[in-house]
Amino acid sequence: MSMLTPPGMGGKYRITGNTYPRMRRPRRRRRIVVAGLSAVVALGLAGWGTLQLVDVFGGDGETGGAATAAADRCKPRKATTTATTVYAPLKPAQITVNVYNATPRAGLAKATADELKKRGFAIGKVGNAPVAYDKKVPGPGVLLGAANSDKAAFPVLGTQLKGAARKTDTRQTADVDLIIGTAFKALAPPQDATAALTALSQPKKPTPEKC
Repeated sequence: MSMLTPPGMGGKYRITGNTYPRMRRPRRRRRIVVAGLSAVVALGLAGWGTLQLVDVFGGDGETGGAATAAADRCKPRKATTTATTVYAPLKPAQITVNVYNATPRAGLAKATADELKKRGFAIGKVGNAPVAYDKKVPGPGVLLGAANSDKAAFPVLGTQLKGAARKTDTRQTADVDLIIGTAFKALAPPQDATAALTALSQPKKPTPEKC
């Protein structure tokens, strides 16, 4: 009988040989490890899904950001107290026009001055063009005035003669010269000139963006 056999035991309970029984590692620890790994994976997936939802609904992505920007543009704007400058053109009666003829055709300056007077302009000097311009204006005409005429008298007088060039000189007076050129045929038709004058006082409003 082997020394490993307890006293009083024999038969099928007898232990013989030099091999010791091996003890298996408990399965409970393995289950705990597997459950822990599963929990970590589940938490990771939940966090990733949360980030995706934040990107979509928070507008951080390209599509979400563009949609948010478009929505902001279409929101009604609050009224501001900043004053908007509106261009108020001069009336024809406030502009004194000197009419000069730079062409070989006689009587052209007087006829043009009479027509401008009918349209409400104040008429100054009428006659032949100065030497610097006589026979030297190939276009329909030239508007000549002080440095500030380009923002005051020129736009209004320009409605009466299409294609007229605009130049300034050193004069300090508010009068404007209309120098008739070789290509001059006639002033703009009254209805066209009136429509152009109306457009000056009614600038186009910017087109709102479509939502």
